[in-house]
Amino acid sequence: MDKKEKVIVICGPTASGKTALSIELAKKINGEIVSADSMQIYKDMNIGTAKPTLEEMQGIKHYLIDFVSPDERYSVADYKKDAKKAIREIIKKGKTPIVVGGTGLYVDSLIYEIEYPEIEFDEKYREELEKRVDKEGLDKLYEEAKNIDEKAIEKISKNDKKRILRILEIYHATGKNKTEQEIESRKNKPEFDYHVFAINWNREKLYQRIEKRVDIMIEQGLIDEVKNIYQKYDKFPTAMQGLRI
Repeated sequence: MDKKEKVIVICGPTASGKTALSIELAKKINGEIVSADSMQIYKDMNIGTAKPTLEEMQGIKHYLIDFVSPDERYSVADYKKDAKKAIREIIKKGKTPIVVGGTGLYVDSLIYEIEYPEIEFDEKYREELEKRVDKEGLDKLYEEAKNIDEKAIEKISKNDKKRILRILEIYHATGKNKTEQEIESRKNKPEFDYHVFAINWNREKLYQRIEKRVDIMIEQGLIDEVKNIYQKYDKFPTAMQGLRI
């Protein structure tokens, strides 16, 4: 049996300290970092996504940060392909890949070898759903999504419009729900030997850290950043959803 290359994975919620920990670890084990953050991939969205600065990176090379235009669509399937390419490049250098992020779909696509089907985006159906949200309320669509995929909806907040609509879109496009597709797609064994570590904070302490981060973002110019993005780009297929603005 061929020995698989080792890949470290550090995951955890917003403001849990993943970035700082991963950089310190990378310095100690000769590693390089592969981001698994679905918002930090976008250009011009720096403050609102808590994208690490060059100074914060401390000379550690980061992959899959700041390389997609906010007016472009970028899928989980795209991420899996790009992340594996980055991991192989790091291993080829004789270094240790460290996957870091808080986007569960991105992490799961790697460690469980999930093959997300390339679903053609139906702009007309999305517009229809958006109109229904305005007219009927998100609660109505949440209940529809629950009837379609009760297991997936358990992990989703009633206010998470992005993921609620995604459940409806997947079912509309394929006739299968998200959970069924994930079960079918986990047939392949992972390409790498993933060692997963999760940062876990007391909830009250974590909320305090999040509140402090938001205050810092405002001080750094978050409002102006958002205004500039809206002025620069005409559309945001997925980019602005993460900011909830």
